[in-house]
Amino acid sequence: MTTGLSIKAITRDLWTDFEELFGPNGACGGCWCMYWKLRGKALEEARGHGTRQMHRSIVDSGVATGLLAYQDGKAVGWIAVEPRESYERLAHSRTLQPVDDQPVWSVTCFFIAKKARRKGLTVELLKAAVEHVKKKGGRILEGYPVDVRKYMSAPLLYTGIASAFQQAGFKEVARRSPTRPIFRFVIE
Repeated sequence: MTTGLSIKAITRDLWTDFEELFGPNGACGGCWCMYWKLRGKALEEARGHGTRQMHRSIVDSGVATGLLAYQDGKAVGWIAVEPRESYERLAHSRTLQPVDDQPVWSVTCFFIAKKARRKGLTVELLKAAVEHVKKKGGRILEGYPVDVRKYMSAPLLYTGIASAFQQAGFKEVARRSPTRPIFRFVIE
């Protein structure tokens, strides 16, 4: 999978690639990767066109909300990565509450094109996210994957799987739910 692979932070110029990757429905149920940024009624009322427009306006303002993976020039993968405080839903999660008072960046979401799945792209995106956070001055990158115990369809694995985080060098630091660990990568 890594032959011909490049990974870039999303910018206004790359928005159409993001749209093509996510498709007309906005990846998982019209979320447009805004699930972690909005809560409850705000998400439901905006889902679809509204979440697309919200995400686009954030990117248009100059904020890189994540990274796009390209295989031979075509967008095939996405990872959402920003400082934890960018994600309102995380602030209200009992299961994913902060481990300590350290400032962290969070990986909240992945989207991989069907043809690119099961080829190690998630691990490559995680490694690129570590480098991205390092360039931005961050020291800790955190993720909230699913610890898969039985088969789950790809859309249910949007936060990633624990084994991919392990392969990318992340360490489990907390587990408040049997299937939802918190993983961290400390940047030296």
